[in-house]
Amino acid sequence: MIQRDTCYSCYRPKSSCMCKYIKPINTNTKFVILMHPKEYKKTKNGTGHFTNKSLNNSEIFIGINFTDNIRINEILNDKKNECFILYPGKKSIKLNEESINTNKNIVLFIIDSTWACSKKMLRESINLKNLERVSFQSNKLSEFKIKEQPASYCLSTIESTQYILELLNNHNLENIDKNRLLEFTKPFKKMVEYQLSCLRSKNIRYKE
Repeated sequence: MIQRDTCYSCYRPKSSCMCKYIKPINTNTKFVILMHPKEYKKTKNGTGHFTNKSLNNSEIFIGINFTDNIRINEILNDKKNECFILYPGKKSIKLNEESINTNKNIVLFIIDSTWACSKKMLRESINLKNLERVSFQSNKLSEFKIKEQPASYCLSTIESTQYILELLNNHNLENIDKNRLLEFTKPFKKMVEYQLSCLRSKNIRYKE
């Protein structure tokens, strides 16, 4: 088997590297991406790495149980931080309707995984399960045409992050240039275009 060279920035094969489309942005909010090991292996279409590389103020961790993760606990125990997790819930802060009210540094944990796996990650990570939740409602449809989403309203990690940033802008918690924000998902869109072109060249049909 011929092993293809890998780009160790976006973790894609060098032949389909999307790094040239990544233009990192600065944010007031710190983003902590928790990637399930199964997502880490999806080098062809995983968007967690794109999200991390597109945010200067972000860190990424791979695993399932983060209870004893030293760095994550440092972030959680830092008294200058106010930590939240992007996850739906009846008592979650719905950013479409209300803002995050704090004078501390906002840290937002984002789980990069399927819904089933994310439940397990949250259940096993004792240090995260009681974090205040943040959520949003969106009518946007995912542009992830090469991957079947569990529901029409489900967005990829990078699409969700872009929408969160838009809402934080609306609440004056961020001040990101709108044009820069529009470009945020460009590596993701270019990846989808590339995958679709590969499918077309092989005459493989995909679901619209």
